[in-house]
Amino acid sequence: MIARAFAGVAVVVCVLWSGSGGAQADDAAAAYPSRPVRIIVPYPAGSMIDQLGRLIADRLQGALGGSFIVEDRPGGSTLLGAKQVSGADKDGYTLMVPTVTTLSIAPQIHPASGVDPVKDFRPIARLGATNFFLVVRDTFPAKTMREWIDEVRSKPGTYVYGSSGVGTPHHIFMEMLQRQLGLQLVHVPYKGGGDVVPDLLAGRVDMAFMDGTLAVVNLQSGKLRALGTTLARRTTLIDGVPPIADTVAGFDWSGWVAFAGPSGMPEPVVQRIAAEIGRLQATPEYAAFLRRGLMEATPPLSPDEAAGFVRAEFERWGPIIQSSGAVAQ
Repeated sequence: MIARAFAGVAVVVCVLWSGSGGAQADDAAAAYPSRPVRIIVPYPAGSMIDQLGRLIADRLQGALGGSFIVEDRPGGSTLLGAKQVSGADKDGYTLMVPTVTTLSIAPQIHPASGVDPVKDFRPIARLGATNFFLVVRDTFPAKTMREWIDEVRSKPGTYVYGSSGVGTPHHIFMEMLQRQLGLQLVHVPYKGGGDVVPDLLAGRVDMAFMDGTLAVVNLQSGKLRALGTTLARRTTLIDGVPPIADTVAGFDWSGWVAFAGPSGMPEPVVQRIAAEIGRLQATPEYAAFLRRGLMEATPPLSPDEAAGFVRAEFERWGPIIQSSGAVAQ
């Protein structure tokens, strides 16, 4: 009888303790933020990702109160900023605006960094996508994706493509096409996407993948010609450019931007932040921001959906990175 009574008391204590823990978590979420929150942007000040981080910081500050401060921490293929977040306290006071480079590409090219995108971060939302355009110099002897494939295939090792560096999406996308289609191109890596443009305009480079910020202005001026986009759905950024997938079956890739914190941060805080970001994404202001930044809108994801998306992208990019030959420099 005494044993049964003791067991009953133990159960009651456990239930009360569990309820108390849940209540404390809810109270912490309700009081959040009680001190300044850092939002780490692993890109330079003034970049599109920096601007996006500041837009979200303003929204969270206005909706949740407190202070949300953007800190730009570029370097190490975005892994410098990632390390700061993964090693931060798991209390929701250090957040991040990571991209496909941060959570899919760079950790696989630089495994010594110790960054594990799946284990180290709690994805909160997906913010948008970066579509990439396959562009050629205006004198290139192909006007469609089909003609481009035939031309490159007929002259293996002749044509040169530029990229913003080894292991960047610009490099890996072209390597994907070469392997899928059995093509041979010469790769010239540059220090950044902007550095490719002068040589492409001058005809010293034949082609490149470019994101919208570089591609659209040059396409509108007629200085370059676009043959297709990496996203399988038609771009909203400029008329008349079909998806590469219309010609190359299954080709559906993009850059993307997310919002995250360290793994293990309080789930009620995750949900509060996600709810506010979701409300922001539903506004005309956000749609206009993406248009100005030449980014594609993407369907909102819940935190759990965002976590599944990041995991799937990390696994999907792995074999492509390995086959591309991209290695840490």
